[in-house]
Amino acid sequence: MNTAGHPEATARRGLELTPFRGLRYDPDRVSSLAAVTSPPYDVVVRPDGLHHLQDADPYNIVRLILPQADTAGVRNEQAAKTLRRWLSEGVLTADPEPGLYVYEQHDGNGMLQRGIIGALRVTEPSEGLVLPHEDVMPHVVADRAALMRATSANLEPLLLTYRGNGTAADATAVIERTIERPPLFSTTTEDGFSHRLWSITDPADLAGIQSDLTRHQALIADGHHRWATYRRLRAEHPSPSPWDYGLVLLVDTARYPLRVRAIHRLLHDLPVPDALAALDGHFRLRRLEVPLTEALEALADAARAGNAYLLAGDGAFHLVDRPDPALLARTVPTDRPAAWRTLDATVLHATLLAEIWHIPEDDPTRIAYIHDTAATVEKAERDGGTAVLMHPVREDVVRDLARQGVTMPRKSTSFGPKPASGLVLRALDL
Repeated sequence: MNTAGHPEATARRGLELTPFRGLRYDPDRVSSLAAVTSPPYDVVVRPDGLHHLQDADPYNIVRLILPQADTAGVRNEQAAKTLRRWLSEGVLTADPEPGLYVYEQHDGNGMLQRGIIGALRVTEPSEGLVLPHEDVMPHVVADRAALMRATSANLEPLLLTYRGNGTAADATAVIERTIERPPLFSTTTEDGFSHRLWSITDPADLAGIQSDLTRHQALIADGHHRWATYRRLRAEHPSPSPWDYGLVLLVDTARYPLRVRAIHRLLHDLPVPDALAALDGHFRLRRLEVPLTEALEALADAARAGNAYLLAGDGAFHLVDRPDPALLARTVPTDRPAAWRTLDATVLHATLLAEIWHIPEDDPTRIAYIHDTAATVEKAERDGGTAVLMHPVREDVVRDLARQGVTMPRKSTSFGPKPASGLVLRALDL
């Protein structure tokens, strides 16, 4: 009997993580490995962070993941030419044999993350193996897809999590044996995180990891747009092909818990006084003449009782909370679970952005999504816009909604620490 399309057969197939020949920087060809790394493309705060990274080293990975030119076509062709040049010059070299990679990050203050980098078989949400928890913006997927087509490469891993049994067993046992060996490299980036990478090529170790992962499903922690891009590109290429797989970092959060932080909004053309005036009568508004750290503490306190936000951009912080229940009943969709309807991001998008401020959530000329809190405030003050600071969602809420097949509003969460871009790449023609 042909069971290829049967849901239970698909579920038994599980997560398939495949070894690949990683592309890595030759440390003798760059000023330092730290100087050629970058945060993921959507974390880099333009143009400040972009210029800083470009100046750090002429071979910084940002020249591939965020090429700069007047048009998208020129940008992508520039990235492709840069990648080909770096390969021909030996700046980037392929490891001699396929492997999986153990990747470790720690900040010296108790945050330790270890996971496995590999090429994961791309699946559809209906298969229930890789669970998204956020919607994506079509123009971002189109942009990433064009870049991947041009370079024929996965330039940075996305971050996936799964839940093991909390002990050093199965894949985790291989990880913890591997880290006893000398790493391929060790470096510390300017954010204070140290990074180490090992390769796993032993057939028994590879088989143990692969067997373990077939029993798990994964949650997309960071990289929804890149996963959607993998799915689009797989559909464009007849199977089997290298496009059937995409570069990921898989982390067992039962063993190595992640942090969950908020992603903030910057409203470009909305001054703070206008934003507050439109909210008056619909929310409680309080002006806070305190530093950012104290304002965020006030936001956390208010968020325990319900939806709350911090507005900034005029030199002060404005705590916005206690929305009018009648307004929420009229503006928030009722066809999803209560845990979704009461999310701060849901109320922000359905009520504040759509109903009160009339700002499309996917219009980059009107709204930006920024991970760094201080940078969001600074840009709002410099540009005369409004920063909307968010309180993070708990990981268990994210996972429970994802298991129900319910996606959260775009850019609702920021899991971390995120893998540094530039430590290992995947070329699809190797």
